[in-house]
Amino acid sequence: MDDLLPLLVAVPLFGAALLVAGGRLVPRPVAETVGCVVAAATAALAFVLLLNSSPPFLEWAGGWTPVNGQSVGIVLIGDGPGLGMAALASLLTLAALAYSWHYFDEPPSGHAGSFPALLLLFQGGMCGFAIAGDLFNAFVWFELMGVAAYALTGHRVDEARAVQGALTFAVVTSLGAYALLMGIGLLYARTGRLGMHAIGRGLDAHGPPDALVLAAFVLVMTGLLVKAAAVPFHFWLPDAHAVAPTPVCMLLSGVMVELGTFGVWRIYGTVFSGPGGVPAPEFERTLVTLGALTAVIGAVMCWYQRHIKRLLAYSTVAHTGLFLIGVGVLKPEADDGIALYLLGHAGVKAALFACAGILLDRYGSVDEPALHGRARELKGVAVLFTLGALGLAGLPPFGTALGKSVTEEAVGGPLTVLYVAASAVTAAAVLRVAGRVFLGLGPKLAGTGSGYETTGSGERPETRHRLSRIPDTMTAVPAVLLAGSLAVGVVPGFAGAVARSVNETGSAGVAASAHWTPAGVLLGLLSTLLAGVLAHLAVTRPKTFTAPDRALWLRRLQSGHIGDYVAWVLVGATVLGALTLPGLLGG
Repeated sequence: MDDLLPLLVAVPLFGAALLVAGGRLVPRPVAETVGCVVAAATAALAFVLLLNSSPPFLEWAGGWTPVNGQSVGIVLIGDGPGLGMAALASLLTLAALAYSWHYFDEPPSGHAGSFPALLLLFQGGMCGFAIAGDLFNAFVWFELMGVAAYALTGHRVDEARAVQGALTFAVVTSLGAYALLMGIGLLYARTGRLGMHAIGRGLDAHGPPDALVLAAFVLVMTGLLVKAAAVPFHFWLPDAHAVAPTPVCMLLSGVMVELGTFGVWRIYGTVFSGPGGVPAPEFERTLVTLGALTAVIGAVMCWYQRHIKRLLAYSTVAHTGLFLIGVGVLKPEADDGIALYLLGHAGVKAALFACAGILLDRYGSVDEPALHGRARELKGVAVLFTLGALGLAGLPPFGTALGKSVTEEAVGGPLTVLYVAASAVTAAAVLRVAGRVFLGLGPKLAGTGSGYETTGSGERPETRHRLSRIPDTMTAVPAVLLAGSLAVGVVPGFAGAVARSVNETGSAGVAASAHWTPAGVLLGLLSTLLAGVLAHLAVTRPKTFTAPDRALWLRRLQSGHIGDYVAWVLVGATVLGALTLPGLLGG
């Protein structure tokens, strides 16, 4: 079955080419059907390979196999984590296509295949990155993913805000890509290899790490952390989410950001974890520090948003911080927990963005104060939105709760407090929106919203006209996504299978178990209770409990100026180097 591995990339790319070539010749239902069939076929292939991935598949594309240990071919690795990420990317692409079925108002007119083609191109890049076995081709697939994401973010080219958001996204993440490429160049100069495992062996053979290894590590991690939207590389994410079409937001927060975290885990474990790479204590200090900073700033900024899509974007930033902490502690149990947490979070976050899209297309607004009580009629959407908030909080038996509990037990101490606090605050912000928008709770706030950085009023719906009736597909998709997040936590044997797959690939082969524990359930209930209390206080005492001036300095950093964001990328790279350097000097 090794020969089937390249099809994970070839199938969506072929589907995209087919839609680009014939999109002007077929009616819209045909183009959308082709997109859904291709995405579903890729997802099915990923699951077939995943179920048969022990031992991992290894495929040299085009038959360019190594000769005497030397290789110039493209190697693909089909192990459990990589195939799992490819399956997740394919499922969310299918969900995004199904969500936009028949309703999405997409330019350019007359080309029915443009939007599904871009989504399939995005899917192909994500699948390629997930199974890439060498650094350069991982970079290529990541950039293919990025190019498609830029175009999708600014797909509504007749709106200046959409173009600006896409430009910001493109400039900042392209700068991260240049850093990644320079890091790959340094590693190639040292080892003469591009395969991840081969580079790791080459670094170990060279001896203790030096300045070149440090520079390569900082550059590679900068590129990955920009895509992961870790602080201070995160500024592009809220700006992009504010203008991107809802189906695109589902993919950006549901899987693209998670692929950045996956890349950090994969590349450190295969390239930098040996004696010639970055010592474990330095990596732990670096990632845990950045992760904690990301979780705190993301949660605080999430709380102070009134623009619902920006609020959800900052929630993604906060949870990215929690993912990075779990990866950074370098424990098999934490790896297992983060894998489950990531799967559960993908379904929950994509479902929440889908619900936000319904609000936008029904009322032409995603502004929390302006929507106060207006969505009382959308009872089903209210239930889905509330369930999504509870999933963010870590309420058992959601998969987010299982992953969170396993990770909390692994990280221990003050970091467990941070997990509880960050998940509670982000979930409370979403519950606050649910209470005000769907139930009309609390006083109606002033429309100007002094102290908030951006409103969500006056938004243009993504449909030709505001929806008088919500299509069934738009509610079925978030319902299925939430059901998937629940399944991660309740399906017997699923957590154990994920743990075995992750431990066989990473964790130096050390086996660990992932299961519900009384302490984990209690912590999940505690974070959910805290979220409910915070949401209640925010709704009933908005003036005294939500004092936006406390976060004024943070909100000013989200300036919208590309030059500021570029400067922060350079600051972040400097911080990475400063956190890593002491251990290398000591070595």
